[in-house]
Formats: sequence, structure tokens, C-alpha cells
Amino acid sequence: MQANYIKITNQEIDVQEVIRMSSDDSAGAIDVFIGTVRNHSTGKKVVRLVYEAFDSMALKKLEELANQARERWPVAGVAIVHRKGDLSIGDVAVVVAVSTPHRSASFEACQWLIDTLKEVVPIWKKEYYEDGQIWVAAHA
Repeated sequence: MQANYIKITNQEIDVQEVIRMSSDDSAGAIDVFIGTVRNHSTGKKVVRLVYEAFDSMALKKLEELANQARERWPVAGVAIVHRKGDLSIGDVAVVVAVSTPHRSASFEACQWLIDTLKEVVPIWKKEYYEDGQIWVAAHA
């Protein structure tokens, strides 16, 4: 088992690096979620996004989530990278990768991580449209 790989960056995310950082020789499965910027939301055309984060708190929370996933599933490796700053349509905003001995645990842990990340980690998204912008409430 390896340490969690957790990162917040204003640079493009290297998806292969995230996968590599989650992989472990004891794991037969790696599940990966890649969140990208889409060109529409709530019936409006999105032209770009801006993500802001409270970095130190977000990193701490992501580490806590990775550790909770390890308690719930037989996780060998976890890697989570979230981008902040200005993002264009098609850009990768977040990557979550989880390795486990078997696929079902990998699927479950990865889905739980991205769903919970969106609820509790202090990262905020502003959508820019052709006719304005709005902060999007990701937290429940």
C-alpha cells in the first residue's frame, strides 16, 4: 500500500500521471473518473469555468476522503487531482483514480470519492455563459 497522491493545481492535469500514482502491484483494478468542462449547463451555453479553492483546507479534506475510502474498501492506491483557475471547454477539471484487488471495490470507491468530493471539499465553480456568470452550488 502506498501513500495517497493528492494535489490541487492551476496547471493542466496529466491523467496518466494520476493513474500511475494510484497504481499498485497488489491491485488488479484501477477505476478512473475524469471530469471535464462541458459546453452547457442548465439550458445555457457555457463558454468557460473558473474553479477556486481554499487550498490548505481542500487538501486536508481530500486526504481525509482518501483515508475514509481506504477504511471502507480494500484500496491499494488513491490519487486525486483537482484543477483550479480558468478552464476552457474540454479541459480536465478533476481526476480520481483508485486501485483495488478487484474491480467492484474500485468502481464503488471511485464513485464515492467523486460524489463526496463535490459535497464536502471547499472547491467552488463559477460558470461563465454568453450572457453572464453564476457561482454553482456543488455542496448539499
